[in-house]
Amino acid sequence: MNKKVSIVIPVYNEEKTIKKLLAKVNSVDLSSLGIKKEIIVVNDGSKDNTLTILKKNKKLYTKLISKPNGGKGSALRIGFEAANGDIILMQDADLEYNPNDYVTLLLPILQGKTEVVYGSRFKSTEITSPQRWALPTHYLGNKLLSLITSIFFFKYITDMETGYKCFTQNVLKKIKLTENDFTIEPEITTQILKQGFDILEVPIHYYARGFEEGKKITWKHGITAVLCIIKQRFTR
Repeated sequence: MNKKVSIVIPVYNEEKTIKKLLAKVNSVDLSSLGIKKEIIVVNDGSKDNTLTILKKNKKLYTKLISKPNGGKGSALRIGFEAANGDIILMQDADLEYNPNDYVTLLLPILQGKTEVVYGSRFKSTEITSPQRWALPTHYLGNKLLSLITSIFFFKYITDMETGYKCFTQNVLKKIKLTENDFTIEPEITTQILKQGFDILEVPIHYYARGFEEGKKITWKHGITAVLCIIKQRFTR
């Protein structure tokens, strides 16, 4: 029996990349795995031509949800609510993450090894030092946040902030998400760990963007991520 993967893509001001990204997502053939794709795009109040481009390319996605700007977390949560696939896969709208890694992400779940798979940038042979990132401070920041998460939740994880998070519908139903901005990333991870699920990490390809290419995360988001981890650790 075929299964379905819901690929949830939050989008904010990505007019330069969204069409190319969606073309890449569509080009990935999962039929050999018995998997059908549901592509859900959530336009989070983009102020550039992103929405116009999306409306002109309806064949590149299954569902389009357009909403006022509320942050990545709010866009993901709305996308999750609309997803009816057996498996949920998060995909950023830029070109930092390569959809050709979908098979690597999905296979452990299909084989029954786990219900949660993370694509780890730090397990990749392509990224071995801060110098390989457009912003070395992001490399160090991600390392630190993953370490803090590992310490607080007694589970070793190398890349808590990865944009490639893949999990079953069962996992989605058991976690409680409330964050509206980039803090959704540590909230998802800590909720998954609190519910007792193991996270299997696999290596992925990664192209790091700089601020001039549209990167939106700053050091302030790192602080809110730490606060979220602490809050999640000491609340039910």
